[in-house]
Amino acid sequence: MNDAKNVLGHITDEMQAPSAESDRVFLVVLDNSVEMQVALQFACLRARHTGGRVAFLFVQEHADFQHWVAVGDLMREEAREEGEEMLQRLSADALRWAGSLPIYYMREGDRREELFSLLEEEPSISVVVLAASAGPEGPGPIISYVLGKGAGHFRIPITIVPGSLTEEEIVALT
Repeated sequence: MNDAKNVLGHITDEMQAPSAESDRVFLVVLDNSVEMQVALQFACLRARHTGGRVAFLFVQEHADFQHWVAVGDLMREEAREEGEEMLQRLSADALRWAGSLPIYYMREGDRREELFSLLEEEPSISVVVLAASAGPEGPGPIISYVLGKGAGHFRIPITIVPGSLTEEEIVALT
């Protein structure tokens, strides 16, 4: 694994930042899954190679504590802080791999619905990058939705990468 990190670090350290930004914005939907890291690396390296940018969508799930409003508010605040910490941590990776800081989108609600809403509202996003889980539970809820009901609703391409890709494979593909 250290060799993989050295390969990725070596390659990205030597690359020059794009001289002019293209209109391409690669959106990564953030969560705590292992495969999200693969989608992030893939999107960042594609952005670097095409002169584009990376954008992050973090969706905070609704805290449903109507009986105890103070508890619900506290849970929302804690979730927001965790999301901001995740954005900061992943921004460092994006800067290293893509050569620029990402665009942030923070929302509250259902991740699938918020993804569709964002794509309707933000015309600058040109590609959504998702990584499929290799686990027995299936590719993941967003990918399952996109491949099913949502397939005809997207106005932009969806790139689905295998969540089991190694760093060397990601570098070779991008």
